[in-house]
Amino acid sequence: MDILSIIASAVIALASAGAVPAAAEKPTVSAKGCVVIDALSGDVLYAHNESLRLPMASTTKIMSAYIALQQEQLDAPFVVDSEAIRVEGSSMGLREGDTVTLRSLVCGMLLPSGNDAANAAAVRVAGSVPAFVGLMNDCAAEMGLENTRFVTPSGLDDDTDEHYSTALDMAKLTRQALKLDTFREICGSKTMQLEYGAPPYKRWLTNTNRLLGMCKGCIGVKTGFTDKAGRCLVSACERGGSTLICVTLNDKNDWADHQALYDYCFGLMQETELSPELSGYRIECPDKGVAVTAVGECDSVLLPRSAVGRLERVTLIKPLIYLPVEAGEQVGVTRFYLDGTIIASLPIKTAG
Repeated sequence: MDILSIIASAVIALASAGAVPAAAEKPTVSAKGCVVIDALSGDVLYAHNESLRLPMASTTKIMSAYIALQQEQLDAPFVVDSEAIRVEGSSMGLREGDTVTLRSLVCGMLLPSGNDAANAAAVRVAGSVPAFVGLMNDCAAEMGLENTRFVTPSGLDDDTDEHYSTALDMAKLTRQALKLDTFREICGSKTMQLEYGAPPYKRWLTNTNRLLGMCKGCIGVKTGFTDKAGRCLVSACERGGSTLICVTLNDKNDWADHQALYDYCFGLMQETELSPELSGYRIECPDKGVAVTAVGECDSVLLPRSAVGRLERVTLIKPLIYLPVEAGEQVGVTRFYLDGTIIASLPIKTAG
């Protein structure tokens, strides 16, 4: 059996390429705190008082849902704690003796913004509301959310001034939450049919996030309101294969502001070509009459201009190739990294 040797490439900085979409006019928003970030890179595209500590109302439930969804046995039925569900404000309609699952409680948090759902999930996960709040703050610290403090799982803040976050911290939290497929599915649902109660029966929940039907590409995430916090909104939007996250805190015009911010910020994204380093590399074995060309597939990604220079490429080729070699046989891969995280992997195959 004959063997051919092929090289492996080193890390190579990738330059930008491709067209830049035309940006809309830079909007002025009415929020006390606001930020738009790219979900892939985490880079900030728009900011106004993004690090100002503010109450964030029921957008708090993003963290509560994030923690709940990482528990085991999401679909195991249990009876809600009767004290936990005795809470004011928005509700998913839980009553004493109701049988639910953690998954249904997350739906109740993210769609109708049920304070009863947040408290019931807290007791189920941690044994008590205070213990769950401890988990929330521990998780915030692990994420590097230095300007965030939770006091309740629901976001109710009438009795405290110590429940706060920032637009930037909430965007960072949402970036992590959206990595959970179940979170993305639930927060992006306009309506959902669940079965819970005593005994369980089918009922419909409706999402309070009107942006899902108003803004092109919107995929979630969470509304919030208290008298102290004002109108709060965290949303995410997909266009052209990229995802942006927008947060406004205390914003009387949040629906319109989010739409305007997306129209502007998607125009700041740059299409960047992803191409292999060894395109056209030729392998020859004259005594066997063999000549093989290695060709890598190409793709592109939308990135903020600030992130393009941090994109790196590593091309890996098999050190040994056994003859005969057929066209279309994969002999390597090109991986693309942004800040040390793989964002794309493209095969290198033989062309003949």
